[in-house]
Amino acid sequence: MPTKEFTYPAPKGLSENQIGEKMILNIGPSHPATHGVLRLKVELDGDMITRCSPIVGQLHRGQEKLAENMTYNQFVPFTDRLDYLAPMCNNMAFVQCVEKIAEIDVTPRCKAIRVICCELARIASHLVGLAAYAMDAGATTVFMYCFTQREKLMTLFEQLTGARLTNSYARVGGLRRDIPDGWLGNVNNFLNQFPAAVDEIDSLITRNKIFIERTEGIGIVSANSALEWGLTGANLRASGVATDLRKDTPYLGYEDYEFDVPIGVHGDAYDRWLVRVEELRQSARIVKQAIEKMPDGPVNISDPRVAYPQKDRVLRDMESLINNFQVITQGPYIPKGEAYFESENPKGALGFFIISKGGGVPYRLKIRSPSFVSLSAMQEILPGHHFSDIPVILGSFDFVLGDCDR
Repeated sequence: MPTKEFTYPAPKGLSENQIGEKMILNIGPSHPATHGVLRLKVELDGDMITRCSPIVGQLHRGQEKLAENMTYNQFVPFTDRLDYLAPMCNNMAFVQCVEKIAEIDVTPRCKAIRVICCELARIASHLVGLAAYAMDAGATTVFMYCFTQREKLMTLFEQLTGARLTNSYARVGGLRRDIPDGWLGNVNNFLNQFPAAVDEIDSLITRNKIFIERTEGIGIVSANSALEWGLTGANLRASGVATDLRKDTPYLGYEDYEFDVPIGVHGDAYDRWLVRVEELRQSARIVKQAIEKMPDGPVNISDPRVAYPQKDRVLRDMESLINNFQVITQGPYIPKGEAYFESENPKGALGFFIISKGGGVPYRLKIRSPSFVSLSAMQEILPGHHFSDIPVILGSFDFVLGDCDR
């Protein structure tokens, strides 16, 4: 990605004429500290960062162009590969944008199941983010505690979708299938033991002196700077901006759930840890409510232009067989129009903009990925910090490079 060159003032305590010869150093694009194919071109004066240019164009699969050559449902598996730590959140956001164009209102049961999937995916994503963040700061034990809980979630996802990571569960107008018998009971069992696990993770590191010294006052982003750079999600809330799309512009019936939005005070790396730990508890709280309120009924709409007919009807009825063939080969019929939909993903606000000229294939698709925006802000955040602060600051922003695909 082409980046604008910035000139930064001398580090604190040094005047311009005291700065010696500077060194240009590349971090990445393949390094554990960069969490993937990220390249940081940093200018160093000693071990002080004076300039940083983030280069995120190492992964270029062309997802947006690929979408224009396949049906809407065929593109759902490709959304798994965006934020691959929370694939079902991507699935739901994409199909909701398509449904917005077609003015489709999915069934109450579908909405409740989508909420459960999105919040469990948020928990799984935050567990990976917190685990990697703690390890970047030198705390390895927390990594194992977080992944123990995530492994339980992977088992639940496999029971629901047949896959652990690339779930491809959403469909335009509904879901691939209803939840299996006993699955909600398994989710409830996970939720019953989860609060104690979060408390243990919290107690292990939140008041750890070394962790505090490495994160407190590091990577500070003011509320104004966060808004100017377009930060969203936990990174924006950690800077003291009280915003959450689930409350500000509710979707999937989020207005009917009770949950709190954790807000930071200082906007530093420590606050970003605190916000995500609390979000684990709030997501578990939402899932509990969704299970209690789970309505009966179908998970897919009955419109034959969009939804697949039931399998037993396809095997017995010629009209259903033809309908099934048309929806699969031509895609769900979406009228002419355009729409933008933004959802509250674990990494921030994930937006899809789709233009339809009618039919089952999008004419144009644009993805607003939160990690892409977060990393662009590194050119302002990293200068003035020590070289050893880079892994901690990067870890605190919880990005994923699949989300930066261009």
